[in-house]
Amino acid sequence: MLRWRIGEVTVTRIVDDTAYDLGPMILPEVTKEMLGSISWLSPHYVDADGNMILSIHGLLVETPDRKILVDTCIGNDKDLSMPAWSQRSSSFLDDLASQGGTRDAIDTVLCTHLHVDHVGFNTVLENGKWAPTFRNARYLFGRKEFEYWKDEPDMVGPVFGESVQPIVDAGLAELVEMDHKVCAEVALEPTPGHTPGHVSVHIRSAGEEAVITGDMLHHPCQIARPDWTTSVDFDKEQSQRTKREFLGRYAEQPVLVIGTHFATPTAGHIVRDGDTYRLDA
Repeated sequence: MLRWRIGEVTVTRIVDDTAYDLGPMILPEVTKEMLGSISWLSPHYVDADGNMILSIHGLLVETPDRKILVDTCIGNDKDLSMPAWSQRSSSFLDDLASQGGTRDAIDTVLCTHLHVDHVGFNTVLENGKWAPTFRNARYLFGRKEFEYWKDEPDMVGPVFGESVQPIVDAGLAELVEMDHKVCAEVALEPTPGHTPGHVSVHIRSAGEEAVITGDMLHHPCQIARPDWTTSVDFDKEQSQRTKREFLGRYAEQPVLVIGTHFATPTAGHIVRDGDTYRLDA
């Protein structure tokens, strides 16, 4: 497990899956040659064959008073059209529990957005019905994000119906604004573009800072090339603006950037690299 300390806050990465084949789907216009031109991506973020490496993980954020799970990955037993993600049996919940994030211990679930690989373990299948996984938690969904997806069919299956609506039905959902303050150390940061209400997560504690990106950045190559947008970005122009603003704001700053899909080492600092940027991990 990777773990980072930000003041009095601990962030632990819990991996659900590592993917070497999603690059052409997520960033179809980015060739291996284009990736190869960004030398610092290898070997951590691009393998020896030139394939993007992507990690699908949740992040356990422990403050002095809270246990927060940021994004709940793909989930198990879900009826999805992507064969590799359908009817899975992942060890994610066991791995999370081994780090202190048991189903009863988590008190807050925070979804950066409501795509399939960020809400899956919101629910588990119990007696043939979808039930909240974390029974003692409040699930924070962005109001704008929720309002968009509740009437929008998902491309890969009944994601909202299996992973979001059961939380609402159980009375555990809380719709929040894009700049919502979760607790003294944790607040949401608006980073729209990938989805209408996408947020990142800003941590401040004892003079130290970190930001969990969500899918504002999918892969570190977008740090060097913020103009590279993904096939699943809702608003590509807004996505580009958001990335450029984010990189300009945090470059050369003592702020740890933790990528939601960045492979190991997953986190680092944004530094200037000529007329663009790189991740100094």
